[in-house]
This record gives sequence, C-alpha cells and structure tokens, in this order.
Amino acid sequence: MITILKDGTITSTPGFQAAGITAGIKESGKKDLAFIWSETPAVAAATLTQNKFRAAPVDLCAGFLANETHRGLIINSGNANACTGEEGAANALEMCEIVAKEMDVDTESIFVASTGVIGQQLPMEIIRKGLVEVPKALSREGGNEAAEAIMTTDLVSKEVAVYFELEGEIVTISGMAKGSGMIHPNMATMIAVLTTDANISKEMLQKAFSASVNTSYNMVSVDGDTSTNDSAFIFANGLANHTKIEASGDAYLKFKRGLDTVNQLLAKKIARDGEGATKLLEVRVEHARSLADAQSVAKSVVTSSLVKTAIFGEDGNWGRIICAVGNATAEYDISKVQVFIEAAGKSVQIVADGFGAKFDESELDALLKEETITIFVDLMNGGSTATAWGCDLSYDYIKINADYRT
Repeated sequence: MITILKDGTITSTPGFQAAGITAGIKESGKKDLAFIWSETPAVAAATLTQNKFRAAPVDLCAGFLANETHRGLIINSGNANACTGEEGAANALEMCEIVAKEMDVDTESIFVASTGVIGQQLPMEIIRKGLVEVPKALSREGGNEAAEAIMTTDLVSKEVAVYFELEGEIVTISGMAKGSGMIHPNMATMIAVLTTDANISKEMLQKAFSASVNTSYNMVSVDGDTSTNDSAFIFANGLANHTKIEASGDAYLKFKRGLDTVNQLLAKKIARDGEGATKLLEVRVEHARSLADAQSVAKSVVTSSLVKTAIFGEDGNWGRIICAVGNATAEYDISKVQVFIEAAGKSVQIVADGFGAKFDESELDALLKEETITIFVDLMNGGSTATAWGCDLSYDYIKINADYRT
C-alpha cells in the first residue's frame, strides 16, 4: 500500500536537506535560488528536454549524468540561461563549481537547472553571492522554501511525498516541481526533483524513472509548447535497509508504483496550475490496441485548443472532442468509439458507437461547471490504457503570456 504523507516535501526523505533563498535574480524580491543536497553519495537519474535549443544547464547535466554518484542540485528561477552561447555554458559550469567548492565535493556531482526568461545572460555577480549563501540555509525542514524558490508564473508550489513497505522496510519517495506555462509532452517550462532512500542501482533507477516520466510529465499539456529547459531529476541515497534493486522483479515493481504515484500527482498539480486555468482536464483512454495508441489519443484530446476553449466556456461540444480523437495516429474502428464526460462522481455519455449520443444538456452543463473534468474515451479495441492531464484555455492565459517579459 502506498501512503501519501500529509504536508510532504522534498526533504521528507531521510538523508536529504534543502534550502530556498532570495538571491536577487527576480526584481520582485521573491525566492529565486534553491539547493537540494544528499547527505551521502546518491545515484541519480534524469530525463531532459527534447527541444533542440537546449539550455546550457541541460547540456551540462547531460554530461554530468554519467557520474557514478551525485550529491545535489542547484536551481535558479527568473532566468533560463537558454540560447546564451558559450558564456551561458561557462556560467552554468561556474554555478556547479561554486557550490561544489562550498560543499567540498566534485563539480560533476552537482547538477544545475535554470528556469525563467530565455535569451538573457545570468546576472552572475548576484548569483555568485547567492551560491555562497544558499548552502548555509540547508536544513531537513527546507523543502517548502526550495519548492517556492523554483516558481516562475506558478501560483502555488508543488510538493508530494509517499511511503510504502519493501521487505518490511519503509521506503520514501518525495518530490517537488514547478510548471505552469510552456508545458507540453516530451518533457513538458517544467522542472521536477525527486528524492528517495530506496536502495537501487543507477541503471534500474534510470529505467524506472524514464518509464515513469513517459506516463506522467510526458502526458501533461497546458499550451502545446515544449521548453528549452525541461528537466526531471531523481536522487536515491540507498539508506533504506532492503536488498538492493538490481533487476526487474517484485521489489522493482513496488518501487515503480511509488515513483509513478509521485510523478503523476506532481503532473496533475502542474496541469491544475496551468497559466490562467480555471479547470483541471483529465483525458482517460481505455481499451486501446497498445499503450502508444492510448497515449496518442489522450494527448490529441488534451492538447486540442478547441477542446480546451470549449471546456473553459463550459460548452459540451462533443464534435470537437471526437475530431481530436480522430486526429490521433491510433488505429481503431470508429463505429465502436464511446465518449463520456465525467465530473463530481457523475457521467454523461456524449458519443455512442461513433455518433452523437442523446443526453440531457442541462445535466452535462452542470458537470462542466465543476473544477475537475474527465473526458473518458473507450476505443473498444484492446487492453491498453493511458491518461493525460491538462487544463482549459482562458482569457487570462493570453494576458499572462502577452505581458511575460514586462
């Protein structure tokens, strides 16, 4: 059984500390520098953006990932350090070097991530001072501050922690994330950081994490834009006293279920906090021929601007939904497709056997006023399932992004 910790943070995992401070990168005076620290060497895994204009920190982390063990991650918000050339690459490396020196560890054991405006050089004079100060703020109670320090247009911080038993030992997985806009599958601007005390090999950690990201962050879309900076990291310090997970089996599957729980909860928090969002949209596809088919349909519906605006307008326009289903690359018999709108424990069928179903418009209107809405698509074509998360597209999304740099 997986238990969600009340008020869990990134430091709910034994052996990890965190800090979040105001270095002065943001003119607002809000926290803008976070540091996650493993008290002992940890194995790490990561997934990084597929955008070809990868930010300098992303390229650096891709190289550092080969290290056998890692100790921490420094994150700045307010500046993406993306499309900044050789100077940006040098600045990303210097950030790792400064923190490594302060903590007396190898430079390659410290990851770095940045989030914010693209195309501007980091204010290194400010950042250098912050990098010297942030280690002094580390504590096992610093999770909330770290989660706050990585926010940009986010309205709320995003944190989750769970625990479960493995061979009679308690294993914890904790995480924090940021993301509100420029969110789209293929490592949707998001950053996620997870910590765990599971005893697992680096190879199996990467296998589990990559698979988990595929069914969580890669199934989120707010606006259809994949960022230059998207990154997700996990650190495993091995402090839990169970047999080391070095191959697939029951222990691996239990760990993977816990990992999926944390990543999917964080993914939903990102979708719910989408820029200007008024509703969380979940698209669940069942009975697909394959996982790829199920994911294709779920993503097609959740990313449709017309579906998203209809949800914002509380308009039960089933034609937009079925059109989005039809745009997916999946194979199925259209005469068998069923579609339902679900909310608040109630369900209305809007498509039956590929045609518009008869339904009570007032009943559907009532469901569409809820804050969480599920579109359920049954392809009647196999045994695979997938879920995607997104949000409605409102007037405020335009306002937020029209004024982003001003």
